[in-house]
Amino acid sequence: MSLKDLTWEHHKNAERQEFVKVLMSGAMSPDAYATFLYNQHPCYNLLEVIAMTHGLLDDIPEVRRAPQIFVDYEELWEDKETPPRLLAVTKEYTDHIMSIKEDKEKIMAHLYVRHMGDLSGGQMIRKKVPGKGTMFDFDGDINVLKEKIRAKIHDGLADEAKLCFDFATKAFQEMMEHQRND
Repeated sequence: MSLKDLTWEHHKNAERQEFVKVLMSGAMSPDAYATFLYNQHPCYNLLEVIAMTHGLLDDIPEVRRAPQIFVDYEELWEDKETPPRLLAVTKEYTDHIMSIKEDKEKIMAHLYVRHMGDLSGGQMIRKKVPGKGTMFDFDGDINVLKEKIRAKIHDGLADEAKLCFDFATKAFQEMMEHQRND
């Protein structure tokens, strides 16, 4: 059984969230998407910085997303003085990443979930989001980048990868709650 198979139910649960449906509908407001990006940026940035300290991105620097996420956020948020709200799950996720920062394998599980998602489903999402969607622009061949990530993973990463999907699910739920309250 592959890591993809071992995490399939958690992956599908994340995709079933109402926020994802709104995202895929093309009807997401620029402010809502900017708020999502504002919350994704610290997650990706911390993960990628720690991954770089372990050398996990040495042969795939093109997969780094944090800089592009911030560019997309700035494009959509424009000149508003107050930044969007930081979700509780953003702090929970970054706290978790800090708690595993010495474990190269667990960090790789998170890179696998987030970056393979951007290389795969992200290519469909990019057509639906407000703005330019540069976080889904990759230098280099997407299939080659996927293969380089696959070469770094194994089935033993399943538990941590499932946890990453659970954090994504919670982020989608909190985003939907945030949208309802606006």
